[in-house]
Amino acid sequence: MSGMKRTPEKNLMVFSGRAHPELANEIGDMLGSGLVPQSAYAFANGELYVRFEESVRGSDAFVIQSHTAPINEWLMEHLIMVDALKRASAKRITVVMPFYGYGRQDKKHRGREPISARLIADLFKTAGADRLITVDLHADQIQGFFDGPVDHLMALPILADYVKEKYGAKQLAVVSPDAGRIKVAERWSARLGGVPLAFIHKTRRTDRPNEVAANRVVGDVEGRICVLTDDMIDTGGTIVKAAEACMDAGAAGVVIAATHAILSDPAVDRLKNSPAVEVIVTNTLPIPEDKQFDKLTTLSIAPLISRAIREVFEDGSVTSMFDGHA
Repeated sequence: MSGMKRTPEKNLMVFSGRAHPELANEIGDMLGSGLVPQSAYAFANGELYVRFEESVRGSDAFVIQSHTAPINEWLMEHLIMVDALKRASAKRITVVMPFYGYGRQDKKHRGREPISARLIADLFKTAGADRLITVDLHADQIQGFFDGPVDHLMALPILADYVKEKYGAKQLAVVSPDAGRIKVAERWSARLGGVPLAFIHKTRRTDRPNEVAANRVVGDVEGRICVLTDDMIDTGGTIVKAAEACMDAGAAGVVIAATHAILSDPAVDRLKNSPAVEVIVTNTLPIPEDKQFDKLTTLSIAPLISRAIREVFEDGSVTSMFDGHA
């Protein structure tokens, strides 16, 4: 027995799928660990293959993948990476998903619909995930869908501090694009020092996705720069209509701030032609060159994620990162 180590060194290993290598490399650099080399490719019929190039036995593994288009391919790659780690005896597997795929399908709006966000959590659990780290879930209750710890990070401090520094808090009003997200707007208001709040009252069409029927601003935004906040911009329809409603209500200007820049067509055209002076997002999802435009500002989420990974690895507290402001 004398030759055996009684307390094996903890070993941090960071892995990344192929969806968003820039973000993963930035996180790996910040942690000082880099990314574990791997071979990954698709067979002729589209099936994916992943193999890690070094031993992962006993490691504390963090597997990063952004669920971006083509989302089902990158989701599957994420799952098989977790499976490979589990079968190669990684000690603990933490799935890092800056954007949680299928997160909008978190409840049944009508009969015979799936709750896909729950299914995703179950798939990762089955694959062998012990823990999830994610940023700005579409709905908080998704944290309860996964049977294990979920670290729900918030981009709000990064986005709000940028807005405060650039525009000054005096002239601002925070506007929620719908009544359901007013809680997030309240957090924004607190972070900006208690600026006024408003929300857009809208009627959504249940039979047509991504379509909104009517808009009006509830609250006083006259003469103020409206900060329109949302968790994501997909086709941009909701947020651009909200920006127009703010201007119609007498706003001095509109700034859009959102965590996840999905930017499905025709989002870029809509945002370019919208009254917003700036669209501020993070890099939880890759933004290809053809989706970038003059008004777009991208802030890095890597410092937040790398800090969370370090806290988890060192058995620290992820909650403490938000100083109770969460």
